[in-house]
Amino acid sequence: MEKVLEISHLSKKFGQQYALNDVNLIIRKGDVYGLIGKNGAGKTTLIKVITQLIQETDGSVSLFASSNRSQWTQALKRVGSVIESPVAHKHMTAYQNLVYYCKARHIPNPDQVIKETLNYVGLNNTGKKKFRDFSLGMKQRLGIAIALIAKPDFLILDEPINGLDPVGIKEFRQMIKRLNDELGMTILISSHILSELYLVANRFGIVDQGRLIKEISKAEFEEQGEDYIILKTSQLALASQLIQDQLHHRIKVIDKDGEIHIFGQTHDIKVIVKALVQADIDVDEIYYARQDLEKFFTDLVD
Repeated sequence: MEKVLEISHLSKKFGQQYALNDVNLIIRKGDVYGLIGKNGAGKTTLIKVITQLIQETDGSVSLFASSNRSQWTQALKRVGSVIESPVAHKHMTAYQNLVYYCKARHIPNPDQVIKETLNYVGLNNTGKKKFRDFSLGMKQRLGIAIALIAKPDFLILDEPINGLDPVGIKEFRQMIKRLNDELGMTILISSHILSELYLVANRFGIVDQGRLIKEISKAEFEEQGEDYIILKTSQLALASQLIQDQLHHRIKVIDKDGEIHIFGQTHDIKVIVKALVQADIDVDEIYYARQDLEKFFTDLVD
C-alpha cells in the first residue's frame, strides 16, 4: 500500500528540551490513523513539523514519497489540516469564509465546490449566521470545510473533538467515516479522547514524552484484547503473593486503586475467591473486565 507519510528518526528540540525524540512513523493510503497522547506529549508539535509550521531538529519527513524539502513543500498542496483552532474570519458567514479561501487558493468553480463542501460538513443551512456566533461544533466543522475545499488526499486534524457535546462528537464521527469510506481520504487525527478515536481509526500510535512508544492496528488490538479479573482488597501484598505462588496467574498490582488485575484462566474466579478466603484474605470486590484502548494506553504510559 502506498505510503502517504513516512517519518524517520524525527526529533525537535526547544532549547535543551526534546519535544519530539527519534520518532518513526508510517501512514499508508486509506488509513485513519489515531495519534494518542496526553496533553503535552508532543502530538501537536509532530503535526506542526509535518505541515512545516515549525522546523525539525533532526530526522526526515516524506509526504507522498517526497525526497527533499522542496518536494515536501510541494506535497503539502495535497494536504488539508486543522491545527489547534480553526482559522476563520469571525465577521463572515460559512459561505463567505469559503469564498475567501477559494480565492486565496485559486480554486476553480468555487460556487459548486463551496456548496458541496458545506453540505458535506453539515453547514449548508447556516444562512447569514456569522462565524463569531457559531457553536464550537460548527466552528470545528467550518475549519474542516476550509481544509477540504482543495480536495486534499490527506487530512490532518489536531484534537478536533475537544469541547464538543455528544451530538457534535457523533456528527464528527459520521463525517470522518464518510470522508474515508466515500472519498478514500487518508486521515491523521490526534486526540486524548480515546473512546471516540477507537470508533473511527484503524491504526493507532501512542506518543509519550516526545516518543512514539507503540504502534498498533485496531485488528491487532482486538486480537490481543484479553479478559481479566479485577480484585479489590485491602491486603494487596498477601493476595498478590498467593495468586502468583499458589495459583500461578500473571498479575498487575494497581496500588493507587487497591486493585490486582489477574490474567490467564479467568474462568477460575471461584477458585481464586476460595483460595483467598481460605487464606483469610479480605475480598472487597472481584469481577470480570476486558482491556479497552484507554486501559491499554494508561498501562503503557503510567
